[in-house]
Amino acid sequence: MNATTFLDLAEQVTIPEDGTISRTLYQDDRLKAVLFGFATGQELSEHTASMPAIMHFVQGEARVTLGNETIDARPNTWVHMPAHLPHSIQARTPVIMLLLLLKGAR
Repeated sequence: MNATTFLDLAEQVTIPEDGTISRTLYQDDRLKAVLFGFATGQELSEHTASMPAIMHFVQGEARVTLGNETIDARPNTWVHMPAHLPHSIQARTPVIMLLLLLKGAR
């Protein structure tokens, strides 16, 4: 088996001046790793995922709503979300976030 490595996640995505970008870094039958870049002020409106997920904020600051709770995410903030939890993200600064979708867990 070959290992998949990224020595600097921030180098894997260029944050747009106005918008959001995503890049799938890895995917198999149990995990999908997606790197997001959000411009300041960009938002991912409230939604749910059918599987548990982990958000790891690599760079920037964002307001994250998790059900009825709101947190201020900054570099190295780590969030585990159960399946079907309503959540949203609003970038306060340019943000890079790694999303891990745990496809093998329900």
